[in-house]
Amino acid sequence: MMTPACRKIRRDILHASHASGHGHIPTSFSIVEMLCAVYDTMKHDPANPRWEGRDVFVLSKGHAALGFYVTLANYGYFKVEELSTFGAFGSRLGCHADRLKVPGAEVSTGSLGHGIGVAAGMALAFRLQKSSRRAFTLIGDGESNEGSVWEAVMVATNLKLSNLTILYDDNHSQVRSLPIPNPAERFRAFGCHTIEADGHDLEALKAALAQPADTVKVIVAHTTKGQGCPTIVRNMFEWHRKSPKPEEMEVLMKELEAA
Repeated sequence: MMTPACRKIRRDILHASHASGHGHIPTSFSIVEMLCAVYDTMKHDPANPRWEGRDVFVLSKGHAALGFYVTLANYGYFKVEELSTFGAFGSRLGCHADRLKVPGAEVSTGSLGHGIGVAAGMALAFRLQKSSRRAFTLIGDGESNEGSVWEAVMVATNLKLSNLTILYDDNHSQVRSLPIPNPAERFRAFGCHTIEADGHDLEALKAALAQPADTVKVIVAHTTKGQGCPTIVRNMFEWHRKSPKPEEMEVLMKELEAA
């Protein structure tokens, strides 16, 4: 069952996309519970985004920046009202996150397959500093066609980076091109401590995040693109880069409230 907080985030995603004419709604919807689980779990301070003791989160699948921004706003990193500027000229909320502009964005992402390598480097740096800080990264099944993803996993498992958690968004976005069957099996073959979970069950995700591991932890989250709005789910490719019109907003909002 969708929590009120996750429903609000999806509602804010729709409003921001409608106001701006931008945004990847289906992929942003698929990661809402994962984002909430991470921000409910990790050490962070919205009032002091550069706090030296914080854990770090890297959104590797940068196309879901709108979902990331809305989550940051709802966790207090900046005002929710600023979301209406998404993608606008002069806005700090660009269509991909810029770490120099967005409070809470640790890495500028957009080129797929790169964020996971940066997160692994951060986890290694924390270990070398003898710090208890942790790194979390969220990757997509589509970007996992990139060889750099598996190179990063190979290095991270070789180093047994137990302070690195990878969340894999198994939303089947690659069903029409190069899908990755049995991703959990593949991560286990690389030596990861791998857990499968319902990617829309907030408590299950938080339980998975809490599991101890002596090496890289991977949570394969089974998700649905457009979760909460059947209209988007049925037509996920049509909605890939689509912003809702006023009459579509009415339909989507009703579907979301009924979810």
